[in-house]
Amino acid sequence: MVVVGLFLPTSYTVERSIVINATPSQIHEYVGDLKNWDSWEPWKEEDPTIVIMHGEKTKGVGASQSWVGESGDGALTFTKDSPTEGIAYDLVFDGGTYVCQSAMIYDPLGDGETKVTWTMAGDMGTPVIGGYFAMMMDSMVAEMFSRGLSNLKGSVEGQR
Repeated sequence: MVVVGLFLPTSYTVERSIVINATPSQIHEYVGDLKNWDSWEPWKEEDPTIVIMHGEKTKGVGASQSWVGESGDGALTFTKDSPTEGIAYDLVFDGGTYVCQSAMIYDPLGDGETKVTWTMAGDMGTPVIGGYFAMMMDSMVAEMFSRGLSNLKGSVEGQR
């Protein structure tokens, strides 16, 4: 296992998409303001002990929030904010032990529909064990991304 682990890549990418019957700007009302994430983000469903603290800004580049819960702690900070293209943000988990980049990308399809893609990419760093964790990231995070995107779709389409 150690020898195999030495040759496993430690980087990972998780990506899931959904088509929402709304324009990018309508979707951005929910995605571009951290105060509105409660209506769709899936993490509290998984860990109801999560407590979220918003930063001074909740919209635009530099908007931030942090959280603590039984499942761990973390923080995110927006690095990109576009009502037509989506958002990007840096994520840190467990006091900065794990760092990754994430985004929600809007792709207009016409007829008022938009494909929203949620991505997360990072590097586990540590050889051997990091390679095994990197291999498991998709199975650990993808279901939450799918649930969150489904919640987002319901929130956006329910308000139209």
